[in-house]
Amino acid sequence: MTSSSKGVANHLQYILALDQGTTSSRALLIDQWGRVAAMGQRDLSQRYPQPGWVEHDPEEIWFTEWASIQDCLRQMPEAADHIVGIGIANQRETTILWERTTGKPVHHAIVWQCRRTAAACQSLQDAGYGPLFFEKTGLVLDPYFSGTKVAWLLDHVPGLRARAEAGEILFGTVDSWLVYQLTGGALHVTDPSNASRTLMYNIHTMDWDDQLLEILRIPRGMCPKVVDSSGIVGLTERRWFGREIPISGIAGDQQAALFGQGCISPGMAKNTYGTGSFVLMNVGERPVSSSHGLITTIAWSMEGRTQYALEGSIFSTGAVVQWLRDELNMIGRAEESEALARTVPDTGGVYLVPAFVGLGAPYWDSEARALITGMTRGTTRAHIVRAALESIAYQTRDVLQAMQEDCRMPLDVLRVDGGATRNAFLMQWQADVLGYPVERARNPETTALGVAFMAGIGCGLWQSVTDIHAGERFDPPFVPTMGATQRDALYAGWKDAVRRARA
Repeated sequence: MTSSSKGVANHLQYILALDQGTTSSRALLIDQWGRVAAMGQRDLSQRYPQPGWVEHDPEEIWFTEWASIQDCLRQMPEAADHIVGIGIANQRETTILWERTTGKPVHHAIVWQCRRTAAACQSLQDAGYGPLFFEKTGLVLDPYFSGTKVAWLLDHVPGLRARAEAGEILFGTVDSWLVYQLTGGALHVTDPSNASRTLMYNIHTMDWDDQLLEILRIPRGMCPKVVDSSGIVGLTERRWFGREIPISGIAGDQQAALFGQGCISPGMAKNTYGTGSFVLMNVGERPVSSSHGLITTIAWSMEGRTQYALEGSIFSTGAVVQWLRDELNMIGRAEESEALARTVPDTGGVYLVPAFVGLGAPYWDSEARALITGMTRGTTRAHIVRAALESIAYQTRDVLQAMQEDCRMPLDVLRVDGGATRNAFLMQWQADVLGYPVERARNPETTALGVAFMAGIGCGLWQSVTDIHAGERFDPPFVPTMGATQRDALYAGWKDAVRRARA
């Protein structure tokens, strides 16, 4: 990596990366060589007012993020004067409405996981609007996305619709909310990667779409200004850091991870393994419409040029290991799954389809339910645990295969991050199931690194993308050792199990 000629003598320069997630808020100092110098983290409370509903307190989101910033800077107080830019990565789709004049939230944030607008999405689908939303936004009509959440709030908070139509209420995803707080209410902005997750933003015209806003009955004046993902959009209020610092990078967390993994060219893909998994493939400067159950999203926009991605969301990957641990008591800790899986040579014909809340991409089947198939009297817990780990790899192949069929781009490596990548058995099985190598980043902070890189380019710390990724390092790749005949036979067994789960 190279540093800008603007460097401060005898001091490293830093990017402050904010990684605001679903369960915690974090802040990381990234130095000019791309190293994590310090980190702070605070947990975020979850609220479940009804089954299937999930909420956060917007003020707690800000409090925990600011507290994590202070925790981070306390570790390296001397670095505070050498922060040259701030990058913000955020949980996507989570929806916040607040008063324009006071900045006070009018309701709890509705989290991306919340399913309260399922009936509204179905009504829009029944009215024939599904193809229109898909054509303009690249998204399916699902409660996951922000648009129907905004509409729900306008319909259910007394007097809110009239206030919104009078221009008194602002909408934003979490990035918008954090920028608003950091700038003392001076800025109401978002970036294309977040805007493209709202069901209101046209990914072809790069603007809020009046027709979609009218269908959803959302006033255009609520929507934030859309700015590049990389570039100085404004300055923090002096009271936070004792001086003004440029905010120079904004991206949704999964797009930030794509950038942080160095997937900057068309055909490169990453998978983030968490409770669920998010698979993204860079498809270049033109959007690719999926015919295989994937969504088209904006990866980022830099210097006025937009990069697009195909995305597949897998609902249950790490969740299946948690289920084995917490509900079935088959393992005491998640880490035990690897050792137990290695005690048997295969699953003995067992497949586990973890459709606990239905199946995500490429199936999008909310009625599918989890099952274990192929058991015999000789099936042991080791077989079931191994089948659970293998299911994570099979689901990833489902999505990547759909991506390759949609964009017709060859994929010769998958880059991975997330907690499950520590499981070497799973990573080797992933490579075997795919038939090409899996590369694991040595630095697991790919989301924070990605938005830090965007912010660093945006404020001039780095000159270009190539300056950063030239030094990117990965662990030795997991290389497939399984033959094509065995691979195809095992995958055919998985597809049969999925058909049973869907029936």
